[in-house]
Amino acid sequence: MAAAHLRPCSPKMAESPTDTHSISSLPWYIAGSQIVGLTVVVITGVWMGHYRGGYEWTNPALEFNIHPLCMVIGMVYLYGDAILVYRVFRNEKKRTTKILHGVIHVIALVISIVGFTAVFDSHSKSGVTHMYSLHSWCGMMTFIIFCVQWVMGLTFFLFPGAAFSLRSWYIPLHIFFGLGLFALSIGTCLLGVTEKVMFSISSEYSKLSSEGVLANVLGLLLVIFGVTVGYVTTREEWKRPPNPEEQALSMDFKTFTEGEDLGSP
Repeated sequence: MAAAHLRPCSPKMAESPTDTHSISSLPWYIAGSQIVGLTVVVITGVWMGHYRGGYEWTNPALEFNIHPLCMVIGMVYLYGDAILVYRVFRNEKKRTTKILHGVIHVIALVISIVGFTAVFDSHSKSGVTHMYSLHSWCGMMTFIIFCVQWVMGLTFFLFPGAAFSLRSWYIPLHIFFGLGLFALSIGTCLLGVTEKVMFSISSEYSKLSSEGVLANVLGLLLVIFGVTVGYVTTREEWKRPPNPEEQALSMDFKTFTEGEDLGSP
């Protein structure tokens, strides 16, 4: 009877009809987030490619255009998808999902580094002062915390050396800073969009020029993407269901490392 008491319930048995109906709508929210996210990337590419002259490493003005495109791809779209991994693959093995989560973050990191390199190199060639605007300060703060968050996540969750108690302590912090950084990335992009239109089309912006309207639409879609990812991530019934095998392994690992009795209260 004690063994039966300790045995975790099956996720399917634990779900109510209401939860099952709710879960059936999850793919629609995921699909909607991807449509909005890809649209954000496309609009950014069109804005920098069509209205701002395109992309070129040797021309400082065109080299700058690489920056917004890379940052939107890396720190917004891919970052959001890395967060959504735990909802899209909610029934897969947790270690597999963790690896995919980390790999997407690595790709986002590499693309973001290209974006940072482009803007610093462009400013150096043009004689523009580095790191003077609120957008640049927020961007650098976001990127630094993102790097720290990634290293901490790799250390605590992918390498087996971290103690169970430390992982349990760090998980809420990892989730909090992950969502906080995503919101900060969206906010930094909005500052960047505003800064770009003020510098590039300040005289035409108030006349509802096509470029200004495109920039405004981009800003709205960035907000929609952020809200959608945040909603999907924080909705309780869409979180990963407890896997009996993973629960048993976690309890065995905790008992082995901390000497706790499974039968103790």
